[in-house]
Parts: sequence; C-alpha cells; structure tokens
Amino acid sequence: MRDALIGLGANLGDALGTLRAAVAELQRLPGCRLLRVSSSWRSAPVDAGGPDYCNAVALLSSALRPLELLDSLQRIELAHGRVRPTGQRNAPRTLDLDLLWVDGVRVDEPRLTLPHPRLHLRAFVLAPLAEIAPHWRLDDGEPVTAAARRLCAQGQRVSCGEPLLG
Repeated sequence: MRDALIGLGANLGDALGTLRAAVAELQRLPGCRLLRVSSSWRSAPVDAGGPDYCNAVALLSSALRPLELLDSLQRIELAHGRVRPTGQRNAPRTLDLDLLWVDGVRVDEPRLTLPHPRLHLRAFVLAPLAEIAPHWRLDDGEPVTAAARRLCAQGQRVSCGEPLLG
C-alpha cells in the first residue's frame, strides 16, 4: 500500500455535487482506502475561460500501481461525462481527477508524470492539500502551507467552501 494524492476539480453542472459523488466513488475503489479529503475550494480557471472551479484534494492508501490507479480515476471521470476535447488542455469539465503524487514513486511516461509537474504551481491544489496535510512538504522541501500562501500572495485566489464528507 502506498499513499496517493488525488486532485479533484469540476466547473460544469453541479460541480460540488459531482465532487461529493467522486469522493464516494473513491471510497469504493478496489484496492484503495480513502484516508482524508479536504473541503471544497473555489478558484478561477487557470489559462482558460469558464465558470469558477470547485476543487479538493484526497489522500488515498492504494495497492494499485500508478497506471492502474490512473485508469480507475479516468473511469470515474467518464462516468461523470468527462470529455477531453482535442487541442483544449484546460477546457471546462464536469470532473477532473488528477493523480498528483504517489509515495516513493517517480513516473515519466506519456500518460502520467509523477509527481505532477505543476503541483507546486497551483494554489487550488496546495490550499486543500495544506488543509488535510499541513506538515507535507514539496519535493524542494518547501512546506505546503508556505507554498499555498506564496501563490495566493502572487494573485492566485482560492476560497474554502463546504466539507465534502458528511
């Protein structure tokens, strides 16, 4: 079993409801156990238009290999109507589940890079991560809480919303 961080995001339809449903599906993933999930966080789209996103971060313990976990996450996305338009990297979406990090694993493949190459650049990931793992450190040693504050000071705005687990 390895710990894995999953980024959740949605900005089409009932985004908050979709995140709640996705968390419930993460709880039922074979070979996985949900350890923690952040509250929902709202943020403006990055490098794209569209409505604000609802975001969250979940910490799982997983027996799955990284690509198996990625496949499971993508099946959940598809079940929620996720479409990947060609040539639109940051298009609005019904659900986005990003495998951000797996403890002790580095991957550099066409389908997956671990740790996620932009993890340290996104307040919408770092703020919810700081909520559930305030002592976590980025690969360069920077505390996640400091990194989230730094990005917010640079203009990335995020605001905490509702809990995703009842």
